[in-house]
Amino acid sequence: MKQYIRELKDASIVDSVFSVKYKKPPVEYKNGFRFVVGLADKSGEIEANYWGGRSLEAVMKAYGGFKEDDIVHLRGAAAEFQGKLRIDVNENEGRIEKTLKYEVEDFIPVTEKNIEEMFCQIVEVAESVENEHLKKLLKAFFNDLEFVDQFKKSPAAMYIHQAYVGGLLEHTLNVVRVCETIYKLYPELDRNLLLTGAILHDIGKIKELQVTTNIKVSEEGLLRGHIVLGEELVMEKIKRISDFPENLKIKMSHLMLSHHGSNEFGSPKKPSFPEAVAVYYADECDSQISQFVEAKKSAETEDFHTYSKRLGQIYLK
Repeated sequence: MKQYIRELKDASIVDSVFSVKYKKPPVEYKNGFRFVVGLADKSGEIEANYWGGRSLEAVMKAYGGFKEDDIVHLRGAAAEFQGKLRIDVNENEGRIEKTLKYEVEDFIPVTEKNIEEMFCQIVEVAESVENEHLKKLLKAFFNDLEFVDQFKKSPAAMYIHQAYVGGLLEHTLNVVRVCETIYKLYPELDRNLLLTGAILHDIGKIKELQVTTNIKVSEEGLLRGHIVLGEELVMEKIKRISDFPENLKIKMSHLMLSHHGSNEFGSPKKPSFPEAVAVYYADECDSQISQFVEAKKSAETEDFHTYSKRLGQIYLK
């Protein structure tokens, strides 16, 4: 039976399978050589220390038996060290070996919401767009079966928010709903541009992130980022739409490039018109609120508050 990382306690005997997030080369310690492996499953992450003997060759053999993204069968013991839980694997009594016996569902979390229902809601909003050019743009994406498949499966992020299969879809729908509310308050906005931007703002994530037994950034995503990749996807579709207005093309480009608000957070330009401002704040609203919601759900304390390095103090009652 799978032991989940979140269930491990100090002094627990560990005998289960985990995904390899990273590994660090062997280093010498007083009794021989050791190495560190970052492990994960859908419940969380933990580090394991492999404590080897004086034979560097034997330790290197264990170290070289698996790589990043592999699934390993590990036998060891959980131990608390400096206030943090880790797994200790002893060379003589423990093991850490690559295995092919595992269930993918144990490693990649999936949204609790219905993926098909969320997708249908987004398509329904897309169909309500009245501008003929923007409607064609949205249809160009939703008639692309490869895009649709990736859009449904992609996470919204590696760690920060909605980092699970279906997370991008969930985040996109939330941003769309926030923008619909903004439009009710500010009816002078261009609803067609606003909602098209809300639907497409994060589509670069389908190229930035890869889902295997982990969620990780692609090479292209690392070097270029989802903002640039998403803008390119939109511009490629627009090129194939005859008579697409130049001004509308520029606005869509700006909206895609500015949706993180500033250079500090990856946008080459700050939002320069109301619809772009709305998409930026809707995106920020969902990403921030979802982080707090997830932090409260995962808090393992009976205290009235907990602390997150990223979010600070979180009130739990």
